[in-house]
Amino acid sequence: RHVSYEKKEEKLGQRAVTSAEGPTPPKQQKLDFGAKPVSDEELKKLVAQYIVEEMLPINTVDLPLFRAIIKKIPTSVNAKLPHRTTFTSYLEKEFTEMERNLKAALNEIDFVSTTADIWTANNRSYMGVTLHWISRTTLERHKVALACWRIRGRHTYDVIGTEIKNIHSSYGLLNKVVATVTDNGSNFVKAFQVYHPVTESDDETEEEESTPKDDDVTFSDLSEILSAENESDGQLSLPPHRRCASHTINIICTRDVEKHLTTNAESRAVYRSSTAKCTALWTKSSRSTLASETVEEISKRKLLIPTSTRWNSFFDAVKRIAEIPMGELNTVCTKLGLKCFKDQEYQFLHEYCMAMKPLTAALDILQGDCPYGTLLPTLEVLMHKNIDYLLTAECCTTAPLAKSPASVPSATTSSSQGEMDFFTFEAEPEEETYSAEKEVMDYLMSGYDLQILHKVSSIKTIFLKYNTPAPSSAPVARLFSLGGLVLTPKRNRLSDRRFEKLLLMRLLFFNKKYLC
Repeated sequence: RHVSYEKKEEKLGQRAVTSAEGPTPPKQQKLDFGAKPVSDEELKKLVAQYIVEEMLPINTVDLPLFRAIIKKIPTSVNAKLPHRTTFTSYLEKEFTEMERNLKAALNEIDFVSTTADIWTANNRSYMGVTLHWISRTTLERHKVALACWRIRGRHTYDVIGTEIKNIHSSYGLLNKVVATVTDNGSNFVKAFQVYHPVTESDDETEEEESTPKDDDVTFSDLSEILSAENESDGQLSLPPHRRCASHTINIICTRDVEKHLTTNAESRAVYRSSTAKCTALWTKSSRSTLASETVEEISKRKLLIPTSTRWNSFFDAVKRIAEIPMGELNTVCTKLGLKCFKDQEYQFLHEYCMAMKPLTAALDILQGDCPYGTLLPTLEVLMHKNIDYLLTAECCTTAPLAKSPASVPSATTSSSQGEMDFFTFEAEPEEETYSAEKEVMDYLMSGYDLQILHKVSSIKTIFLKYNTPAPSSAPVARLFSLGGLVLTPKRNRLSDRRFEKLLLMRLLFFNKKYLC
């Protein structure tokens, strides 16, 4: 007891010294690791977010193991996970609220644009539409999935025109859509040609073209003319049409390049032989697990397989093969029982990648979330880079001491090339101009700072109107890529409307930032 008493006095003395020297340091607060009970509404919202985000069947909430996991979550007294029927009603209510908020937000927007495409899976066809606009206050681009409607019958131009018009009308957008972007499909192109709005300039052009000339006879399909006149007489009018720039460049990269390479006998032979060997390598590695493991073991890489639905996939696949040293590549071909690459073919793959690099960089830019005003600068820089490549290649051919085209360091072959590095503009000479033109030049010379638009209201309105469309229809293609995860063969009893709601909720559910 005596020892214990002395220790207590010693502690008291230490406390006295501490308090004399300064304030007593605060005690460390204990952390509360106890989970707060989840309310009934929070529980349903969390489960709904999980079901929609992971694209799971709604009957997941009825699975015994899933309900057993949910029971482990601390909840309030009356909180209980509903079964499939009640949970479906909850999702319907959430979708209705989401749709109402979107329509309310669109009432405050002056200019919007859409992208449209048709997707077929499991013997069903759907018309997909995405919506894009620019915030007037923040100048940020926003996008949402607008619809994914079931289409029955043939995909003719009149069916396409009617569906697009009905989708725009259901959201009150008939007078707000400045442009609709689609691919180069003939049915889409014809729909917008037949149902485009008639303006005064169009009437004047038609009158000039309808003026008969000597010995000028034109034959037309009478039934098509009558049907077009009846349907376009104030009943059906589509917004201006923009062809997908990415699809157009992709056609140039595939069909036009192939046509150019096959016109010359020398280039045709090396092109066909090198691509044939690449195709054989892709086929072998994709169909055989042993072949794929052999490629990865020797080259320490996995081959990329080109697909028809993804642009740039052929370039990426060829580039991956060209990255493998020729010795390792031929070792792979020998072990797989394929023909080896010759020096000329291997060199062709490198030159092909270098020549196509600017096109693929342009595709990546246009497929991103960029305004329509990006298209012209991208094409302008793309032409300059192609000319630079041709000039560099010619110099390397004529100058014996110059480097080979495959090893010339340039912006077109750099793998670290970013979007900002792609664009290079020359400074314009300063000159005195009238005020409107000066405002435009001040904006163009302001770099990437769009906040200057708040100081020039007229240019800001023009910017919102003409930059709202997307240069590519890639957003609606991404919509369909998610649709394939929902509309699986095992879910063939899923109704068309339920499929659309689940898909739209997947892209917009709980993303309130799009509605600001």
